[in-house]
Amino acid sequence: MKYNRPWLSGAGLAGLLALLAACSGVPRAQQDSQRQAAYAAAAGAPVRSFRFFTLYSWEPLGRDRLAVYTRPNEAWLLDVGGCTDLEFTQAIGLTSNLHEVSVGFDKVLTGRRDFPCTIRQIRPVDVAKLKAVQHEQRRIEAAARPVSQS
Repeated sequence: MKYNRPWLSGAGLAGLLALLAACSGVPRAQQDSQRQAAYAAAAGAPVRSFRFFTLYSWEPLGRDRLAVYTRPNEAWLLDVGGCTDLEFTQAIGLTSNLHEVSVGFDKVLTGRRDFPCTIRQIRPVDVAKLKAVQHEQRRIEAAARPVSQS
């Protein structure tokens, strides 16, 4: 017997997840600024280029910044220019020359019809440090509730 669960469909599930995210108690702008601060704290000095064979994952960090993972424990913080709606794009690509992504030459492709985003700065991300910073941001301080005198 086939059960019809319209509330578990793709659109229904996406709506449910959006509702849960909205009710998380932490404003979206604060979450975004915490993510940006964590990546900035874990990023090293700017470099001219990095080796690129495959895009493992990526995370938008505002209109002009994103993190790209080339391996599970290898990430790069990219400052880009000329992007529109980077936060809302579904997929990205990177240009490279002989498996090398370079500042000022290579671009982030958003799959939209607008112009590609020029890479202005590349900083390596210490992923272990990033995880430690993110863990610290999630830490909750517990305190005893005051006893009410009723």
